[in-house]
Amino acid sequence: MFVNVAWHSLLNRKYSVLLALISVAISTFVLLGVEHIRHEAKESFSNTVSGVDLIVGARTGPLNLLLYSVFRMGNATNNIAWESYRELAADAKVAWTIPISLGDSHRGYRVMGTTQDYFAHFRFGQNTPLTFAEGRPSAQLFDVVIGAEVARKLDYRLHDHIILAHGLGQASFSLHDDKPFQIVGILRATGTPVDQALYVSLQGMEAIHLNWKDGVKIPGRQMAAHALEADKLTPKSITAFMVGLKSKMATFHVQRQINHYQREPLLAILPGIALTELWQMMSVMENTLRLISILVLFSSLLGLSTMLLSSIRERQREIAVMRAIGASPLFIFLVIQTEALLISLSGIIIAICALAAGILFTQALLAENYGVFISHFSMNSQILGILGIIIASTLVLALIPSLSAYRMSLHQGLAARS
Repeated sequence: MFVNVAWHSLLNRKYSVLLALISVAISTFVLLGVEHIRHEAKESFSNTVSGVDLIVGARTGPLNLLLYSVFRMGNATNNIAWESYRELAADAKVAWTIPISLGDSHRGYRVMGTTQDYFAHFRFGQNTPLTFAEGRPSAQLFDVVIGAEVARKLDYRLHDHIILAHGLGQASFSLHDDKPFQIVGILRATGTPVDQALYVSLQGMEAIHLNWKDGVKIPGRQMAAHALEADKLTPKSITAFMVGLKSKMATFHVQRQINHYQREPLLAILPGIALTELWQMMSVMENTLRLISILVLFSSLLGLSTMLLSSIRERQREIAVMRAIGASPLFIFLVIQTEALLISLSGIIIAICALAAGILFTQALLAENYGVFISHFSMNSQILGILGIIIASTLVLALIPSLSAYRMSLHQGLAARS
């Protein structure tokens, strides 16, 4: 009964109702969109690296070690001696290790020296391995594998030759132009920092620095690629290394053992805990976005309440007719509440449909351009809780026009009796 009367009442004011409906739909879309993308971004961030039990580097802060080893941001305070790395990697509790050597770049993208173990053991997301969109892992000394973003942004193809630069930066005048690398593989997009780097062998990284000292190329000491000797290409040090253990039970024992290593000061961190700490540092921005979306929703619901309130005076005749045919003040009150509820529910349905369609059509765009992988929109307990709050807020704000109509109908009833 209430729904039927409220529905026909809304149809009589379709243009103002349509504007209120669009306002509620847009604000709900913004709130649900921010919440869904926030949740997905957090999941994507937390899954930047998986399957790695420990990350080991020179003694520094845990976040700094995480940033330069996983996100290729910042620099290490010191390197790890190759002998120390080999000793720790030979521990019986260690299943595999991935050495990392940083320091060079190519047109603003980091170059990472590593081994074949990187492509075999590194995982991201839900324990997803790295795969090749084209080509294969490095096999020769001057082979290079590039990430998906590097290939796309710089328009590189297999078998292209590139020159690495010494140090970091978008532009560099210290080039390893005497030893170019050939692209032999392009990794499939992962939506992680893996896409934004180039990967060479540790021996290749050493080879391009043989005629360098203190970051400067030594004149007259160029060495041809074919003249390089294998024993000269053993690294003297690495930047960090990732560790996979045979048993998760040994994680804290190995971590403590590395943190108390006698030969040099080292730090071992659990990547999952470090990622959580890093995300918590970004919680201010996250909460700011949520606050803005909540304020947008509140303003639209307040506009809905204002629209209903302004229509009460115009509906005096309608209210008088309903009172004349026997409608009680409570009935009038419930009709106004139902009108607000219908507008809010319609806006929610439109927002959910628009958000689901928007995510479906922009998934590829977000993944390719921003490295954010967003899954399909689905209802969960958190989303249902938000929708419940929206509906409850609608009913609370609709009390203002509902009580106004209730008082008006009550006065009309008293006037009719006198």
